[in-house]
Amino acid sequence: MPNPTRKTPGQLRSARWFAPDDLRSFSHRSRAMQMGYGPDDWAGKPVIAIVNTWSDINPCHSHFKQRVEDVKRGVLQAGGFPLELPALSLAEVFVKPTTMLYRNLLAMETEELLRSHPVDGAVLMGGCDKTTPGLLMGAISMGLPCVYLPAGPMLKGHVDGHTLGSGSDGWKFWDERRAGKLTDAQWLAIEGGIARSPGTCMTMGTAATMMALAEALGLALPGASSIPAVDAHHPRMAAACGRRVVDMVWDDLTPARVLSRANFQNAIATAMALGCSTNAIIHLVALSRRAGAHCTIGLDDFDAASRRVPVIANIRPSGSQYLMQDFYEAGGLPALLQRLAPHLDLSAATITGQTLGEAIAGARVINDDVIRPLDNPLYAEGALAVLRGNIAPGGAVIKPSACAPQYLQHTGPALVFDDYPALKAAVDDPDLDVTADHILVLRNAGPQGGPGMPEWGMLPIPTKLVKQGVRDMLRLSDARMSGTSYGACILHCAPEAYIGGPLALVRTGDLITVDVPARRIHLEVSDAELASRRAAWVPPPPRYARGYGWMAARHILQADAGCDFDYLETGFGAPVGEPDIY
Repeated sequence: MPNPTRKTPGQLRSARWFAPDDLRSFSHRSRAMQMGYGPDDWAGKPVIAIVNTWSDINPCHSHFKQRVEDVKRGVLQAGGFPLELPALSLAEVFVKPTTMLYRNLLAMETEELLRSHPVDGAVLMGGCDKTTPGLLMGAISMGLPCVYLPAGPMLKGHVDGHTLGSGSDGWKFWDERRAGKLTDAQWLAIEGGIARSPGTCMTMGTAATMMALAEALGLALPGASSIPAVDAHHPRMAAACGRRVVDMVWDDLTPARVLSRANFQNAIATAMALGCSTNAIIHLVALSRRAGAHCTIGLDDFDAASRRVPVIANIRPSGSQYLMQDFYEAGGLPALLQRLAPHLDLSAATITGQTLGEAIAGARVINDDVIRPLDNPLYAEGALAVLRGNIAPGGAVIKPSACAPQYLQHTGPALVFDDYPALKAAVDDPDLDVTADHILVLRNAGPQGGPGMPEWGMLPIPTKLVKQGVRDMLRLSDARMSGTSYGACILHCAPEAYIGGPLALVRTGDLITVDVPARRIHLEVSDAELASRRAAWVPPPPRYARGYGWMAARHILQADAGCDFDYLETGFGAPVGEPDIY
């Protein structure tokens, strides 16, 4: 909220570098002048870091080369001094084994970029899946005034008169191709038409989910998360981010002054109403633990919200027709929040200096089919459900709004795979002993076992069943799933099999009971038999013998705790002070 005592120029953090009359500051000023700047550029002005996750191999952020100039324009208009600081790009499709392995690395980089440089505030440019939580985790830990700038979704996909949704339609048409129903030419046309502009996935995947939740948390400008990347409103929003952060610096409006448990509860309710990506649970939990004990949320908070907040955003993959472009034209996130108001704490603070209620005042829904009324939801309960039982004592997650209803209560035999190559080989076997009643199980794909918990959780349906017309079946893993995916997939099984979680003890043929209304998942094996199997279990060999992967394996937390590194959480130790300048 607005600070009655605004900072003076001498109180700016950057003044520690530039203001003193000593040899070290002489070096700072002379090297700034080496780059063509002069004292009038920085003296007495907030220095704003623009943390830019652009790269030549990140299609979601390909417009950021221009957007950073729009941000700079806004900073200069407000009397600040902008400096672009490139950061890890984390292109979801191209980075292997998974961007999740490197989310915490981006968080570390963001925190240390801001700590080590002479900056007073930051604009965080992200959008592709892990960039949003990574940037925000690091910025929250650093504690400088910051504004999140979302990349925005791409345009609708298009081929032969059909609208295509990224990810979701890729999976759908791949099954059709496996069934022999698509020619090479048709498949190539889909490849070229499904993603046809800068921006993130335009389905309600992890990117769209996390951009929206950053806004629901109060860390982005109202309406910013819904604007398509190529819409003219987007560069105007980017400039507004630059102007706003300068004023936030003078007011010392830090994340700590914005965030409370109410902000995170609002984000959870928003996630449910959006039909969000399952990844939202991991990222929001991690963000809340960075914000401090007074903000911390857990799986039970999501499950409680899922029982009372309906899905009202009719967007694929939960919906069957609309995409993010339609959502924006229907009023965007402010309109959804306005409709969701009975489930929100409207007194929560935002980076605008207003409460959430004030920030969304006047927003209205333009299309009631895209953003449904609360009494006419797409799905009566929330998007996610948390299951617990002897196979997942730390919890597992399913997205009921995107799976076939017959699998919400089901008992079937397990078909177990210890790694993805074994699964991939088996699903194409025409003689595989499998039926639609089976539960496919993939293990050793969690935070350590993956490594990095890859998005392997939408296990492919065996080709034998696809040719029979089967398009959904129960699948269980300790992996994650893309938010653009759909189906009866039970994910994030914790603790993971790789470290000896109960999933490691399941054998092919074991019966597993899933009861989503009861929030239960149970392995139908006696305790005595499980104890015998545990005694015989042999830990798998380490994934890494050196390097970043070695470090990650020793410090990453399980899915139910947000998969942060233990030593990065706020509760690990005392706050880090300002760097020495001698």
